[in-house]
Amino acid sequence: MSDPPSSLGQPSPERRAAQAVDALRHGWPLAFGAGTPDAVTLLPIETAIASEATSGRLLISAARAATLKLANQREAAVPHAPVLIHGGEPFTLADATPIADPALDLANPLKGPFRAEPLAWEETARTAMELARVAGILPAFMVDPRDAGEPHPLLAQDLAAYSEAARLRIVTRARLPIAASETCEIVAFRSPADTREHIALIIGRQSGEKAPLVRLHSECLTGDILGSLKCDCGPQLDAALHAMATEAREGSGWGILLYLRQEGRGIGLVNKLRAYRLQDQGFDTVEANQRLGLPDEARDFPTAARMLDLLGAGAIRLLTNNPAKVAALEAAGITVAERVAHQLPENPHNARYLATKRDRSGHLLT
Repeated sequence: MSDPPSSLGQPSPERRAAQAVDALRHGWPLAFGAGTPDAVTLLPIETAIASEATSGRLLISAARAATLKLANQREAAVPHAPVLIHGGEPFTLADATPIADPALDLANPLKGPFRAEPLAWEETARTAMELARVAGILPAFMVDPRDAGEPHPLLAQDLAAYSEAARLRIVTRARLPIAASETCEIVAFRSPADTREHIALIIGRQSGEKAPLVRLHSECLTGDILGSLKCDCGPQLDAALHAMATEAREGSGWGILLYLRQEGRGIGLVNKLRAYRLQDQGFDTVEANQRLGLPDEARDFPTAARMLDLLGAGAIRLLTNNPAKVAALEAAGITVAERVAHQLPENPHNARYLATKRDRSGHLLT
């Protein structure tokens, strides 16, 4: 069912925000606050199809501005914050692309001179950066570009209405025997605010007598499907399924695996691979995300909480070594009766990644 129009016959705020995400993926400009004093048009540099577009200013992240020696220490401490920069000559799309993408630094060492300018429309800028993250593209824009095409109109406030969790619902379910357990049910969830479809796998017989063993697993194509050794995602997924199956087989409990479509800790597959390229240059996983101007943690845990609520699992035992997951679920109304340790052996390829999760992201060893 589509969203109803507003009383003025215009799309609702959540529909405008969803259309803005689609516009960014297609390389179309966004027009914020059309007809107001703070009106600004932003063209996504990565996906832009208007090859003739030019602009005198760019909007980039503070982390990217720091790399270009344009941000002070305070700004650099908030790497996802927006920074407005000005060049001596108008930027073409070819000029803007290496400024937007830090993975191109080694091939494009000389940039500038640039200078940072005061940003009078910070709420709009922050909204644009977050929409870029949701769209899975680099957070970098041409500002008020010429020859950029027809823009999509929206307001900065529209992003607040773009909540996937609030409107998530179960769309279908079916029996699904798997290698770990033949007694499983798969449940599919969908929200009109997003094209991604999340999955829950219920292992064993659902019962209210004991809190289920739950694992929140964010999609990892490289680890889950290709067997990547750079992370521990594939082994974590397999171990979680077998832990739940063991409880179900012994008759002591049941489990729920939530498979969440939020690749790369919420930054998307392409940006995750960009971060991998930066890691090849010596940066750790947190530093790589920050140099891309993206958060090192952008997963949507309220969506997981909503899935559990729809499944009737208000109290759970959470299989994790990440205290942030416990806190996020409890903040969303889920009772975490127990945190169950979930640690797997490292290998030479993921040892630094696991150390970074422990030392910089607060993951526990047991």
